[in-house]
Amino acid sequence: MALIGATTTTDAASAAGDVIKDGSLATFAADVMEASRQVPVLVDFWAPWCGPCKQLTPVLEKVVTAAKGKVRLVKVNIDENPEIAQQLRVQSVPTVYAFWQGQPLTGFAGAQPESQIKAFVDKLVGAAGGDEGEAGLDEAQALLAEGDAEGAAELFSALLQEDPEKPEVIGGFARALLALGRTADAEQVLDSAPASAANHVEVSGARAAVRLAAEAGDTGDPRSLEAALARDPGAHEARLDLANALFVRGQPDAAVDQLLEIIRRDREWNEEAARKRLLTLFEALGNSHPITLQGRRKLSSLLFS
Repeated sequence: MALIGATTTTDAASAAGDVIKDGSLATFAADVMEASRQVPVLVDFWAPWCGPCKQLTPVLEKVVTAAKGKVRLVKVNIDENPEIAQQLRVQSVPTVYAFWQGQPLTGFAGAQPESQIKAFVDKLVGAAGGDEGEAGLDEAQALLAEGDAEGAAELFSALLQEDPEKPEVIGGFARALLALGRTADAEQVLDSAPASAANHVEVSGARAAVRLAAEAGDTGDPRSLEAALARDPGAHEARLDLANALFVRGQPDAAVDQLLEIIRRDREWNEEAARKRLLTLFEALGNSHPITLQGRRKLSSLLFS
């Protein structure tokens, strides 16, 4: 595969290997999941017998090459890698998924003209890049993590006015509203999410938080729960409530740690309530989420030690 403007065949092969690769089950985690933590990665699902695939793939290669490292392309032959296609529910080819931060962000099916693909890639690169909006998003997420749900909600609301399609803002706003006890408003925000953001990990995670909040009831203020645990580390009910509160506020890693601590102290407590809630969190995050994978390893270590 040659890159446009390459000076030698060797240089072209080397450069192509950096941004355009053939994917397989064995390399998918490294080439897509991990690589997408640095730059967005497009995954092109194709098959040798697919006519439209032969039209789309060269256009994808051209646009990705022109992006000069701001986005990568991994091509997956579904005949040779049916497991990947099945896991991501690819129903037809060609199908393209865009991954960012280890999660599928958006995508499209069918051959597309070069202008549309370029616009798709430009939007993807812009969403992954830093700007003033990103600084505001970081501030809003920090406020929510610190327990200032009201301040976070105000900032998320302003950000949503500027970019109503940004999934991180939609999910964050819903979590902030949920932390304020405004469950119906949080559901309305999520139900209003555009199709391009509906399946993003931040939006689906916020939906899971809404379901979990309804299931768990009023969990209370994380700071008061932490104070209760400082007085009595064996207060498992408070620790369970803290895990629920942390997850609702967008801190799934901390929530998982609290549930694992209950299991470490007393795995049978309340008919294995901590283990059952942990499995619910894993389901909400998704089986391929890094926190799920790490949490399952820690859980196995506790249960079989």
